[in-house]
Amino acid sequence: MKKLLFFLSLVVCVGFSSAVSAQYVERGGFKDPATIVNTVSELKHMQDDSYVVLEGKIEKRLAKEEYLFSDASGSITVEIDDDEWRGVEVGPQDTVEIIGELDKGIFSDEIDVKQVRLLKK
Repeated sequence: MKKLLFFLSLVVCVGFSSAVSAQYVERGGFKDPATIVNTVSELKHMQDDSYVVLEGKIEKRLAKEEYLFSDASGSITVEIDDDEWRGVEVGPQDTVEIIGELDKGIFSDEIDVKQVRLLKK
């Protein structure tokens, strides 16, 4: 009898865990159709490590992985690691969307970029 109860509880647990894991396989991530786009001027009012989305132009390279980004409201230094480009090539004339994290420093702020996307505008 104990073996039968053990076997039945094992079957129920395996069945439940399979159903739960199947739900995770079938679901995708959340895609917000109304992502808030920030401006450079808004960044001074935001907290350190804030998630930001900016649209503008990468004007020039400042150092190996540092660039000057600007939009209509101002400019800021952005750090884009080589692997974050993911094959995207842009010039100063191209409009891009950058997604990253605000890094507030003592003397200046910068964006640690996680994704660069070329916009068709």
